[in-house]
Amino acid sequence: MIRGDLRKMEQYFQKEIETAPLEELQKMQSERLVDTVKRVYEKVAYYRERMDQAGVKPEDMKSIKDLKKLPFTYKQDLRDTYPYGLFAVPLEEVVELHASSGTTGKQIVVGYTKHDLEIWGDICARAIVATGGSCHDKVHVSYGYGLFTGGFGLHLGAQALGATAIPVSSGNTPRQINILKDFGSTVLCCTPSYAQYIGESLHEGGDTTDQIHLRAGIFGAEAWTEQMRKEIEKSLNIKAYDIYGLTEIMGPGVAYECSEQTGMHVNEDHFIVEVINPETGEVLPEGEQGELVFSCITKEAFPLLRYRTRDIGILTRKKCSCGRTFIKMSKPMGRSDDMLIIKGVNVFPSQVESVLLELGYPPHYQLVVNRVGTMDTLEIRVELSQEMFSDAVNVLQAHERKIREAVRSTLGIAAKITLVEPKSIERSIGKAKRVIDNRQK
Repeated sequence: MIRGDLRKMEQYFQKEIETAPLEELQKMQSERLVDTVKRVYEKVAYYRERMDQAGVKPEDMKSIKDLKKLPFTYKQDLRDTYPYGLFAVPLEEVVELHASSGTTGKQIVVGYTKHDLEIWGDICARAIVATGGSCHDKVHVSYGYGLFTGGFGLHLGAQALGATAIPVSSGNTPRQINILKDFGSTVLCCTPSYAQYIGESLHEGGDTTDQIHLRAGIFGAEAWTEQMRKEIEKSLNIKAYDIYGLTEIMGPGVAYECSEQTGMHVNEDHFIVEVINPETGEVLPEGEQGELVFSCITKEAFPLLRYRTRDIGILTRKKCSCGRTFIKMSKPMGRSDDMLIIKGVNVFPSQVESVLLELGYPPHYQLVVNRVGTMDTLEIRVELSQEMFSDAVNVLQAHERKIREAVRSTLGIAAKITLVEPKSIERSIGKAKRVIDNRQK
């Protein structure tokens, strides 16, 4: 049996909340939503202006049924108010900042009060406990630390649970494996592609899973398939669990898998999730596929309301065998915009275009994403101008090297650069076909 297979046992970090009756849960959501809307209207000028434009006042909010009256919040709103324009508390009360990059390189800045960090720790602790975790675990965190939220969320979760956090961060795989063996890590937290790589490296180095003590893994920050789950479980002899989050809402821990693994439970005491038609904004009923929209109802520093994630998913309240009553969301099935997630990194075509233009290349390009085995690969096809094109191999290699280095510096990931002849990339009267994502085929 795979270590960590806990299908016949369940634990809870905060049982009373995680198993609360729906009526009680929705009453709590309504009260917290009303309080949050009143607070952001008073404290955040940008929200007050948007609500006034929509003809909505705080007193119009009586319950979660009134949520749809509020205007949506978009990522562009976060850019327009950079860096602190959407904060609902004075900076003196903000004890931590995180950020994610946007299409133009300007970062999306989010803040946390001390209470926000306590909530973040609690919801990530719930995710760890859902894998069978306890204070006896050693949680090996191989998500990146820094402005990226990944590492800190699971770190706080381990501490909230009373488990031992091992803040390894990402990279240096031989060292990761030594720590797994020597420190006795029991829960691995990282991107699924990196977990796969750790498993491959472990076996290539002549080691076996008998030399490590892992029983479970909590993987997120990028899309991954059920086939990849099976391969990770086999290579590391663990149970692999999904976790969902985004910097703008909190970071990892917004939703998490239980042992049933038929979707991720949304922490509804802190977040309200909706599914909408991405074209019309209409709220869709349970079971229909659409864009996920989140509202924060307990965050103090950065409480976004009706934030459009662009992630496509489905919600269900079908009874779960684990006993949790929180609504479940499916794995994201894609995005309603053109952002790609490759190896846990957000990649926008416009970022590539900016790189090419800065280097003096024409803005004719395509991104080709493939999945080789369980690893995502990115190829950027770049069309050269007539003046740049050459039969000389060394000249073309110089172009490739310059673009490859600039892309790595900007995006933070490696890409294969393929140079193509002038006029060889198809032109379009409408929106250009910038992305060929073969992972979805």
